Amino acid sequence: MSQFKHIYAIFIALIFVNLLSACSPAQEKKFQLTGTTMGTSYHITFKAMSDAVEVEHIQIKVDKALLGVNEIASTYMEDSELSLFNAKKSTLPIAASDEFREMLSEAIRLESFTNGYLDVTIGSLVNLWGFGPANRPETTPTDEMIAQARDKFGIRFLSIEGTTVSKANPDIYLDLSTLAKGYGVDVVADLLDSKGIHDYLVEIGGEIRTKGTSLENKNWVIAVEKPVSETRAIQRVITPKDNAIATAGDYRNFYEENNVRYSHLIDPKTGRPITHRMVSTSVISPSCMVADGLSTAFMIMGLDKAMNLANEHNIAALFITKNLDGTFSEHHSEAFTPYLKSQS
Repeated sequence: MSQFKHIYAIFIALIFVNLLSACSPAQEKKFQLTGTTMGTSYHITFKAMSDAVEVEHIQIKVDKALLGVNEIASTYMEDSELSLFNAKKSTLPIAASDEFREMLSEAIRLESFTNGYLDVTIGSLVNLWGFGPANRPETTPTDEMIAQARDKFGIRFLSIEGTTVSKANPDIYLDLSTLAKGYGVDVVADLLDSKGIHDYLVEIGGEIRTKGTSLENKNWVIAVEKPVSETRAIQRVITPKDNAIATAGDYRNFYEENNVRYSHLIDPKTGRPITHRMVSTSVISPSCMVADGLSTAFMIMGLDKAMNLANEHNIAALFITKNLDGTFSEHHSEAFTPYLKSQS
């Protein structure tokens, strides 16, 4: 499931302040889980009373939950629920899982909220430009090819009725990569909550959700990566508190042809990769799925539209643009300000 945003943004190295300490008072102890999912890796750090948690049992539960998300939303698995829906050439309603309907419902809401800049039905365009399961195209798509692909998408073609979903256009191709990793983070966070664990950091491929405090009883501290492809460096350190943070960018997932750079982020309005100077967007939200989707939408919109929408709806967002001289500039919405304050 390696299409899932390929990681644009947040990395945790050296940021877990609790790694500096081995153990806190009493029996409270730090636990760490790692694994692979959706074509990337996951890292979970949490604290709990050492005699009240079965780590191996939790790891099994986490892996099972993430496998379930993959089996629903992967475009790389031919038998995933999403792939079967895409392959079905029918407009009749079909039974759908709660999880599939939840992601689809949020995708429909975000398409409307972002004025069409986040559209999960543009899978035909993503594939056309070589950023889906298919290989990179041998030549740049022509205007005619783009027009044909654009005829196959539109959120208006999707419907959810009770426990069923349907598509008015049988050729529609969904791509939930803008939501699935964030959804997976939420699933794991909810699982930890259900086990009575309320101090944790969950990260899947750069999308993160935190709650409570680290082992040193401090806020979790997260680094936003500098948007450069040659190395890994910190652009900004923030404290998301009991929230999720997701970052989208186009500085790692792209290709070049005839000295032209093609971003993996496709603008549904034009059918083409974005070309503006925004290179990274981070969004803080209680839901990682929402933060995941909005960070992508804001990246596609560009700075002015994204800033206006974020401020209008009190969304915490950080935008990084690349200047003509190769340097970077930061911009953030009003709601993002509190997360730039004290890390204590």
